[in-house]
Amino acid sequence: MPGVRQVALTVTDVDRSVPWYERVLGFATAVHEDQPGLRKAFLDGFGITLTLVQHIGAERASFDESRPGLDHLTFHVDELPSWESRLAEYGVPFTVETDEIAVRDPDGILLALRSTP
Repeated sequence: MPGVRQVALTVTDVDRSVPWYERVLGFATAVHEDQPGLRKAFLDGFGITLTLVQHIGAERASFDESRPGLDHLTFHVDELPSWESRLAEYGVPFTVETDEIAVRDPDGILLALRSTP
């Protein structure tokens, strides 16, 4: 397998999450898709398609990386200092470790920006 092409994340509100992923992480929205009980947005960036999925009427539990499912998602970046500046500019809380920045999206999904492969 040459790599991952698509990752889908369940979010509580596609209309809130899409602008955050575009503005903060630089994704570009390719397609919006509405189906009965389901809304999706397909975003391109970091060499993958990130699909944000909203299940209409579903219980809105907080993200918890300790439950089975997604723990976190890591994106490879070149320059951590420029990402620190970008996140600070947008008022997005983050923590910095040696080669990684940890940030949470509007639903609390843990994302990491890592400078080494």
